[in-house]
Amino acid sequence: MGQDHIRYDILAQDALRGVIRKVLTEVGATGRLPGDHHFFITFLTGAPGVRISQHLKSKYPEQMTIVIQHQFWDLKITESQFEIGLSFSDVPEKLVVPFNAIRGFYDPSVNFELEFDVPLADDEEETSSSEITAYPVPVEGEEAPAAAAKEGEEKKPGSVVSLDAFRKKQ
Repeated sequence: MGQDHIRYDILAQDALRGVIRKVLTEVGATGRLPGDHHFFITFLTGAPGVRISQHLKSKYPEQMTIVIQHQFWDLKITESQFEIGLSFSDVPEKLVVPFNAIRGFYDPSVNFELEFDVPLADDEEETSSSEITAYPVPVEGEEAPAAAAKEGEEKKPGSVVSLDAFRKKQ
């Protein structure tokens, strides 16, 4: 196989991050989510440009998942990042998250998920290319897509993983 001088992997990631940017822009314009939509967004807390409180950074040193649903404020979107106000244990926090720091986006109301293989800071030297997978998530009781890993099977890049994989284990 020839060398990819165009870098389709990077172009695809940018395009799919554009989906997240567009969705958040529409939510920011109205100040609310339409219908039953809500989002789980997982991002690397140590990625360049991420701004979170020291308290959250110490609690989530590598990555964290936020939920945008009922209570959020000051949602601002630029070409490269979003800013949002959220409450953590009744403490208001302002977060700034570059789109390049996002590892996962999930809207459970329509079973839509995007995954980005963003290397952790320690993995950066070892990982020379990134993979991305976009697919609908099966509804409980339905057969999983062919790309889904079977129970007990090792999860490989591009495999379907449950939302639990994005949550910080405590």
